[in-house]
Amino acid sequence: MTTIDDPVTPRRQLTTLTGWRQFTLDHPRIPDLLAEGEHTDLSDHDRRAYDEARIDYHTRLTVIATPTITAVAQKGRRLTLLNRHAVSARRGLIVSGAAGTGKTTAITQFGKMHEAADRARHPHRSDRIPVLYVTVPPAATPRMLAAEFARFLGLPVTQRANLTDIIEAVCGVCRDTATSVVICDELHNISLATRAGAEVSDTLKYFSERLPATFLFVGINLEREGLFSGTRGEQIAGRHTLIRTVGFPYSDDWRGVVASLEHTLRLRTHQPGTLTSLERYLHQRTGGMTGSLSALIREAALDAILTGIEKITKTSLDAVDLDHAAHSKSL
Repeated sequence: MTTIDDPVTPRRQLTTLTGWRQFTLDHPRIPDLLAEGEHTDLSDHDRRAYDEARIDYHTRLTVIATPTITAVAQKGRRLTLLNRHAVSARRGLIVSGAAGTGKTTAITQFGKMHEAADRARHPHRSDRIPVLYVTVPPAATPRMLAAEFARFLGLPVTQRANLTDIIEAVCGVCRDTATSVVICDELHNISLATRAGAEVSDTLKYFSERLPATFLFVGINLEREGLFSGTRGEQIAGRHTLIRTVGFPYSDDWRGVVASLEHTLRLRTHQPGTLTSLERYLHQRTGGMTGSLSALIREAALDAILTGIEKITKTSLDAVDLDHAAHSKSL
């Protein structure tokens, strides 16, 4: 049951161990829906707190188990088991697709599930770091990438530390803390066509050989960016399964996502079935992109609470300005 108090919104930065742990341990409370009389009877303070709790809830909203999330979770789980006793040539996973198709959501949800499973297997161990999450910086160099690994772990990187020093420190901590999954996001920032990009790719490969972990790579249209081209690309393709993410076609899967999102709403006068009756309109507005759909519904829900209308209608959806990519696809 949801209590009426001031919500606490942790500042999550997934590329640090503290932020990642906040993310994996966070289970947002689902606010109760108060009847009109119950809401009216609240004091001004409690009413503001209740509304603020619902605002906080809708800024995040429940993650829906889309086919992409399910596929990544299933394949990721199998690969971690397959690699459990491997000493070389470990298998990995690549998630690639257009922006807004749920790649990062899917991969971080898998990381969250893996961390929870590891915690359940080792309930009395607080020194384990089962998941390491990094993003590849733009125009990255091997040292910059290695520093991202070190930053997640909280290891200091001095100006005098060379690449070998950083890698040795990272690998030592990961082995001591039983890291078994490494997630590398924004991999499209690496271009194998450039010398610097090739060197960063080699650094990632070196990490994957040194660490007894399953590596999961995420990026925008990686196969179009030459990730599988040349000798390095052939090595990557030979060890990794590719899951492509795309916008949803107008289908039963799309209807299911819309219905699931509508079910999560906590608006006092919203009529169930309103959004499912607008599923074709929502598909046209968002181009079938789950990221755009989530943003559209969440912003409309926030506006419903702030204005007091407490429901989502086509008129209120029309008033939300979407991202440019979704707008372009809807034209």
